[in-house]
Amino acid sequence: MATREETRQVMAGSVPIGGGAPISVQSMTTADTRDADAAIKQIRQLAAVGCEIVRVAVPDEEAADSLRSIRKASSVPLVADIHFNYKLALASIEAGVDKLRINPGNIGGADRVREVAHAAADRGIPIRIGVNAGSLPADLVSKYGRTPEAMVEAALRHVSLLEREGFESIVLSLKASDVKRTTEAYRLIARRAPYPLHVGITEAGPPPGGLIKSAIGIGMVLSEGLGDTIRVSLTGDPRDEVIAGREILASLGLRRFGPTIVSCPTCGRCRTDLAGIVKEVKDGLSHLDAPLVVAIMGCEVNGPGEASEADVGLACGNGVGLIFSGGRVVRKVREAEMVGALVEAAESMAANRHEKSHG
Repeated sequence: MATREETRQVMAGSVPIGGGAPISVQSMTTADTRDADAAIKQIRQLAAVGCEIVRVAVPDEEAADSLRSIRKASSVPLVADIHFNYKLALASIEAGVDKLRINPGNIGGADRVREVAHAAADRGIPIRIGVNAGSLPADLVSKYGRTPEAMVEAALRHVSLLEREGFESIVLSLKASDVKRTTEAYRLIARRAPYPLHVGITEAGPPPGGLIKSAIGIGMVLSEGLGDTIRVSLTGDPRDEVIAGREILASLGLRRFGPTIVSCPTCGRCRTDLAGIVKEVKDGLSHLDAPLVVAIMGCEVNGPGEASEADVGLACGNGVGLIFSGGRVVRKVREAEMVGALVEAAESMAANRHEKSHG
């Protein structure tokens, strides 16, 4: 894992982006923003699974009018997603949003850019410039094609409009629907701009394909030390985006979100419903925020050895289970007691660590 690149830090409400802050997980509502109750309900659902920043579409004045009540009800920072209409950006700022997603080159002349930049600066609101490979300026496509180079030039063109107004509370994203162009674009922009990077693969599609594509692309960028906030773009329930984003960060060792479950794929030796047990254990540990590694293995012969680095674990046998810690068996239990015994062991270890850290 490469050392993280140091970028300027901006604040989206209470969440820092860049400057060495933890990499935050974002998502976007699919509810109609004009229906404030529906949007609020979905924001709360996203927050419940760990979303740290939520973006909402603002296509018209009615949606902008809803933002005030949505913002008051939201426990997480709110980003207004706006295209072309600078008045919607101003209305969103007035409604109290914590961040804008708008490309200044698409909202009109210098006067409009200045008005939005000054309003955002007055409220301490950052602006994300979002460049997508599918919607690049025609002159850049003619010069470069839909390439990483064209994406970078488009981003810098937008950046220059804000910098002319003295506005530098900027976040950049350069997304394509394929991994290769996206990763190269982030590499190139990191050499040319000091701003924090919002990383994702756009239009990745539904799981499992979209999830795999996002994990590879986002993971490659993050593993090179780039990236300050991420969004996994999946077709479907946005809660899946948040869960996937957290898993990507945890897999790379960049964040820890409670216990990490390690489980084997099973084989012909397995004599129990391991998938069901894993789900029960995961549900049973959902209340813990301790960074434990919990292993669940399908057989009692290889389990403790293969998962010897786990803090606690379970090796399932035929009607029995072995609870182990650090590769050493500490308890033998009946099959009906396996899940409860493992959860109890994890809770005990979490409590002991808490006491030591606060002792």
